[in-house]
Amino acid sequence: MATAGSYYELYRGSSIGMSLIDTLDEMVHTGRIEPQTAMKVMTSFDKAITEVLADKVKARMNFKGHLDTYRFCDEVWTFLIKDVNFKLDNQNNVTADKIKIVSCNAKKPGEQ
Repeated sequence: MATAGSYYELYRGSSIGMSLIDTLDEMVHTGRIEPQTAMKVMTSFDKAITEVLADKVKARMNFKGHLDTYRFCDEVWTFLIKDVNFKLDNQNNVTADKIKIVSCNAKKPGEQ
C-alpha cells in the first residue's frame, strides 16, 4: 500500500476525500485540468491529511463494543464492531450500531 514517497489512500473514502474526488472528476471531464494533475492533487491530499491528523489532532476517546469480525491482511488490521459506545475527552457519549476500524502501520514511508 504505502511505498517510499507514497501514503495510504484511506482518507479518500472520507466525506472530504469523496468531495475532492467528485470535484476533480468534474474538472477533468470538463477539460479544466488534465487527469495527471488530478492524480497529483490526490497524492498531495493523501500526504497532507495524514500529516495534519498525526500532528494536530490531540483528542482522546475510549470506546466499548462487541467485536464482530477482524482480519489482518497486507499489514492492515480491519475490525468490525457492533453496539459501540464512544466516550470523548469532553465526557460526551456517542453510540453507533456498527463501526469499521482500519489500522495501518504508523511508520512514515521509507522508515524501517
